[in-house]
Amino acid sequence: MHEMSLALNIVDIITSKAQEENASKITEIDLEVGDLAGIELHALEFCMEEACKNTLADGANIIYNQVGAKARCIDCKHEFEPDFLFTRCPSCGGFKVDVIQGKEFKIRSINID
Repeated sequence: MHEMSLALNIVDIITSKAQEENASKITEIDLEVGDLAGIELHALEFCMEEACKNTLADGANIIYNQVGAKARCIDCKHEFEPDFLFTRCPSCGGFKVDVIQGKEFKIRSINID
């Protein structure tokens, strides 16, 4: 389950930033997770809860902003919502598809005290 390593990395990053700011507590973590990021959201939620324990982020409110997938066909310019990273255009059947949204995975913000 790679979600645990992701959660541990997030906690390391936000804890370091909070310490730089001389914070005593992280009260909120705002994350962005794309539908095509290869992350199981329920597993990440569980792992984040565990990774935050006994850190500055223990008890923090964690917000998960799920970003839907969007792709554009390079040939016909049709935009659609793909189920997979590698997909064909439902309009022309071509495979030259650019995923323009849904691969995101980032920390949007943290709130500290």
